[in-house]
Amino acid sequence: MRGLAKFIYFKVLGWSLKGEFPSYLAKCVIIVVPHTSWWDFLLGLLIRKVWNEEINYIGKKSLFDSPFGWFFRWTGGAPIDRSKNNDTVNVTAEIFRQRKKFRLALSPEGTRKKVKQWKTGFYYIAKTAQVPIVLVAFDYGKKEIKISEPHFISGDRNTDFKDYKIFFKDVKGKVPEYSF
Repeated sequence: MRGLAKFIYFKVLGWSLKGEFPSYLAKCVIIVVPHTSWWDFLLGLLIRKVWNEEINYIGKKSLFDSPFGWFFRWTGGAPIDRSKNNDTVNVTAEIFRQRKKFRLALSPEGTRKKVKQWKTGFYYIAKTAQVPIVLVAFDYGKKEIKISEPHFISGDRNTDFKDYKIFFKDVKGKVPEYSF
């Protein structure tokens, strides 16, 4: 399966990689920017096969109770109760504590539309779970996925966010006008 994924990614789609996924990390939060299209999910599934790595995501519990729940589990999903009375940061940090390996990929934009600022949940999940953040850029303009070294939270959110945004500067999403 990995060979097929590499053939599709490199030869058919003509994409490249910049950096290496830190496979030595059993636990981390992976922020993927920009998230502008449903194609990002498919590209994410493809690149994790190219890397031959288990990458996870969280989704609302009802998705996993549906007839397609098997698909979401198979693709690395973990169900969480995202109701207003539930603390998503602590619930997600608990998943990190319960598993030996959990690499949570998510989009800090929280939507596929244009946003002025990122949601901060990813940061507080990483802080609470005491895991590093890995930055991954899906740059459709360059047909490149760029991966950072792990970033350990400094405790100064504003400084950390400035550093993260420098990494994603000029990256174009599938829908460029929605890019951050």
